Amino acid sequence: MVYTTLQTTKSEEIFAAAQKLMPGGVSSPVRAFKSVGGQPIVFDRVQGAYVWDVDGNQYIDYVGTWGPAICGHANPEVIGALREALEKGTSFGAPCYLENVLAEMVIDAVPCIEMVRFVNSGTEACMGVLRLMRAFTGREKIIKFQGCYHGHADSFLVQAGSGVATLGLPDSPGVPKAATSATLTAPYNDLEAVKELFKNNPEEIAGVILEPVVGNSGFILPDAGFLEGLRELTQDHGALLVFDEVMTGFRIAYGGAQERFGVTPDLTTLGKIIGGGLPVGAYGGRADIMSMVAPAGPMYQAGTLSGNPLAMTAGIKTLELLQKSGVYEQLHEKTQRLSEGLLNAAQEAGHTVCGGSLSAMFGMFFCEGPVHNYDDAKLSDATKFGNFHRGMLERGIYLAPSQFEAGFTSLAHTDEDIERTLAAAREVLATL
Repeated sequence: MVYTTLQTTKSEEIFAAAQKLMPGGVSSPVRAFKSVGGQPIVFDRVQGAYVWDVDGNQYIDYVGTWGPAICGHANPEVIGALREALEKGTSFGAPCYLENVLAEMVIDAVPCIEMVRFVNSGTEACMGVLRLMRAFTGREKIIKFQGCYHGHADSFLVQAGSGVATLGLPDSPGVPKAATSATLTAPYNDLEAVKELFKNNPEEIAGVILEPVVGNSGFILPDAGFLEGLRELTQDHGALLVFDEVMTGFRIAYGGAQERFGVTPDLTTLGKIIGGGLPVGAYGGRADIMSMVAPAGPMYQAGTLSGNPLAMTAGIKTLELLQKSGVYEQLHEKTQRLSEGLLNAAQEAGHTVCGGSLSAMFGMFFCEGPVHNYDDAKLSDATKFGNFHRGMLERGIYLAPSQFEAGFTSLAHTDEDIERTLAAAREVLATL
């Protein structure tokens, strides 16, 4: 493969103009490439495993609009279903039958969910589940894990990883102390720290929320026994266990992390894939807990666009595609081949790396490892990652523009895509 300088004149012009129109020139912080250097490319269109920028450059995409494109961008069957739905209107603000269909599919798939409430984003789902935890238990304090991201609600912006980590901020200005005073934090994979928090806050903790597989500090797996230990601790202390499966839901298994690891939480948040690329989120769990949600119960939460017919349509078709035989075996095989190939290429080039994959998620850190938590992840060489990211971009490979984000594969990625990616990686790693 011959190295060529990427021509991105139009992207640069558009981004320069955007910085006068929007804070930082973007609608979400990590898109600004702050942690990897250079300027972001401006997308023009997507299809399958590929994206094209406004300058006509094509890239193999391992971001997948941050997870939803598990069937590939602009999947023809999803697009076909959306065309039919568009004829009926774009928004109802009233009940529609499609909500029932997707709700039944989610309930059938996810072990802990007996009832579900649809919302418009993962952040909104986590806001709703936070209020529900407190309403059901009558307690205020929650435990989250350092580097786990649960959206940008005030209570969660404490050692939150993801975009906050990318910007080097421990939390966020504008978040009042009162909003985070009831948020307790522990290192991911540290059961003893969680035990200590319960010991020091008897009968005050409403619940524990976590990414069962971390995707917002980079890709980090739970240690053996960690999820099981949390399940036991929360039950012993009358607290709730919440899996934030916005990333892992329908990605690492059809029933999410709780199916994959055999640990059933009380509540779950979902997003991304269940919208098939359209804005959507959901929270659900045991019926006795969910019955607290208005109008069935006193805990208020609402949304005009919740249950939007287009989002429901795209989600239904996406889940139908994921039910086909061999889908998750296919995702596992190609992701494992990609991940192992990247690690081997880095080691052969003399770099110290660690990482891995699970189903359709993967990640790599430029450090010795293993990485068990956010503090370990911060030991990764961020400068080297930034250079690696830019080198891959120059060769037509689009990776998440942050060391602190997992990568995603899709059913649309081919063997040739994987081989081309590994060839590009070998070239780049030899130059670092």
